[in-house]
Amino acid sequence: MTRRKKSRSLADKVTIRTGRRKDYKKWRHDNPEQVAPSRRFVAKKQQQRKLQAARKMARQESGQPISIHPDKQDKKEDS
Repeated sequence: MTRRKKSRSLADKVTIRTGRRKDYKKWRHDNPEQVAPSRRFVAKKQQQRKLQAARKMARQESGQPISIHPDKQDKKEDS
């Protein structure tokens, strides 16, 4: 049987949530239902999505219209 390596670090031995990043990551992994994005982050993402949609609409409006299958439309009008 191999011996367990001695570690000076207490980070692996901590079981309670402290201010340390490793502990918080473990707590967050163990309690996904208690974790939610902050209101600031949600608002930021909503704003980004609105801007992205507005840019997309502007690109679509400024683009030149193209007719897809123009010959098929002509045949329908002739019939």
